[in-house]
Amino acid sequence: MKTALEYSSSFDIKKLGKYAVKNITRICNEIGPRKPGSPEELKAQKLMAKDLENYCDDVRIEEFTVHRQAFMGFIPFTVACAVASVFTYAFATPIISLILVILGFIPLLLEFVMYKQFVDPLFKGHPSHNVIAKREPKGELKKRFIIVGHADSQFEWTLNYLLGGVGMKLVLIPAVVGLVADLIIAIIGIICAGTNGALEAAEPRWLMILGFVVGCVFIPFQLGFLFFQNPIKSVPGANDNLTGCYVGMAVAKAMADTDTRLENTELVVICSGSEEAGLRGAKAYVKAHEKELKDVETCVIGADTFRDLETMAVYDRDLSGTLQHHWGAKHLVQNAGKNCGYDLKFESIYIGACDAAAFTQKGIPATGFAAMDPTPPRYYHTRLDNADNLVPEAIEAGIEIMLEAACMYDKEGLPTK
Repeated sequence: MKTALEYSSSFDIKKLGKYAVKNITRICNEIGPRKPGSPEELKAQKLMAKDLENYCDDVRIEEFTVHRQAFMGFIPFTVACAVASVFTYAFATPIISLILVILGFIPLLLEFVMYKQFVDPLFKGHPSHNVIAKREPKGELKKRFIIVGHADSQFEWTLNYLLGGVGMKLVLIPAVVGLVADLIIAIIGIICAGTNGALEAAEPRWLMILGFVVGCVFIPFQLGFLFFQNPIKSVPGANDNLTGCYVGMAVAKAMADTDTRLENTELVVICSGSEEAGLRGAKAYVKAHEKELKDVETCVIGADTFRDLETMAVYDRDLSGTLQHHWGAKHLVQNAGKNCGYDLKFESIYIGACDAAAFTQKGIPATGFAAMDPTPPRYYHTRLDNADNLVPEAIEAGIEIMLEAACMYDKEGLPTK
């Protein structure tokens, strides 16, 4: 199997890594945090677009609307439903308790787990943008290779900053388990109450007391869920995900600097907006360009956070583990890693998603690629994700592997089973 260096021996990975670090540092210092759909997000994207004009044939910025607080805005509602269900179970009727639990579960599952735009219309809309840069092939256009990273940064995860990844899970997991327990208790209460409707009229009475006590045990964790995220303060987002943006941009720069063009593959670099608000930028791009994405054979790589080199991996499953990425796309990246000397394992995103999921949902071959500790690390979505916390070696690895994958895809297409 050929390697990228056989196609062009002048890709200077170290120089490209320095380019990425320099520009990420500039954005963090001069622009700062970039919450979804904010002027700061657009300011960073305009800077990226101006830079990409040096390496690509066509660069444009497309606007869409994002309801930035919708993605996490369900939390107070879900917590209120969970707590109220405990007391309505004991002092009213388990039927009301069951209804409250179900109402609390719906936005949690649809918004946070499935990334559906379920409650978005209830929140204020803001303009957000996608930067799309294209570098045409040397010959006839037969394929398209897209690298997408997101330019926005997340609102700070207060629990992760204060407690770390493990401590955060010790709050969040019991909170969700408590909601499941409330559901089970309410169902049992309804069964035992029978036609009486109210649990206090049913035998044995100790069931009401036990259910109430169990529900109360989880209330402190559910109240802790209210402090999961700061709805005002966003973070620098140096690693997540300016590194992903600049991995893609460095691939375009490498080819421009060496006057290299892929033979029959169009290279596309996307710096999406509002990924942290539920993949809204990627979803908007796919919606606007679905026809052209399917008219030409396309492969999409979601580049997302390059810092923890020891955990660098290809994402097999995405969207909270509910979505499986394309076999050929993920093996393309894995094989590119082997050619560059990296043993990339397949991992899953069990909570959350990356931009690649928006493409896979529409049947476009895609996969995610990142180098991030899944614990998650304490810098993840906190103020610690700043330019001082960059790891150049991880960024360089991402650039090298993406260059290799682009060249392999151009010459050989996607691997087949």
